[in-house]
Amino acid sequence: MQFYLHDFSELWFDRAVEGELGPDGRYSGYPGLETYWRDPVREAWLFRIGGLPVGFALVNDLAHSPTPIDRAVAEFFVVRKHRRRGVGLAAAHALFGSAWGVWQAATVRRNTAARAFWRRVAETYPGVRDVVEEDRQDARWDGAVLTFRVG
Repeated sequence: MQFYLHDFSELWFDRAVEGELGPDGRYSGYPGLETYWRDPVREAWLFRIGGLPVGFALVNDLAHSPTPIDRAVAEFFVVRKHRRRGVGLAAAHALFGSAWGVWQAATVRRNTAARAFWRRVAETYPGVRDVVEEDRQDARWDGAVLTFRVG
């Protein structure tokens, strides 16, 4: 999570609190992270290669648009060494293979690379249909929201 927060901090350059290191040299953490081990509608995924961790995903059922959904990718991260080698694509496809239904992946406005990644993920997963991309700027979200059906 520390690496994820570090990478994401470049998108918070104009915010006073988000993305700052604490006195101990660590990011403050991720509010509610512990719920991904207690709440049955939340899942924490750890991606590994050769037994070593290379990334993670947090999945829940919280929509960033009024469209009813079954699953949402709350957070998704692959360490830099393993990016652009198909690791993220394979990991995202594994997520979709875990549960059929309506999925959503939302990306903050400034994260254009993530927006392109999720488009590619949805386009290449067999059985994805009804893909809708919205540009939202409201109380729920500021950025792109990709909604699609798996299965």
